Amino acid sequence: MLELLFNNGKAGRFDCKPLIKKYKLFSKLEAPEVFNNITLDGWTVTWADGSIDIAPEYLYENSTELYPTREAAIDFAAENAL
Repeated sequence: MLELLFNNGKAGRFDCKPLIKKYKLFSKLEAPEVFNNITLDGWTVTWADGSIDIAPEYLYENSTELYPTREAAIDFAAENAL
């Protein structure tokens, strides 16, 4: 599960499990040592030195909203040092 803060202030939660189950490439993310080694390449979330990635548009469109307002999302980011 990823908790994300987008540049428009929306905070969302993205469940990676459906991708892990559907696509062999993402099955590597089942290993905590791979999943927890997340990085950003520009706006793209990546793992495994960039060999696994999820486009920011896909994350945005498929995440569930955590906070209803921009202010609440900003508070979330401040509290979690994002």
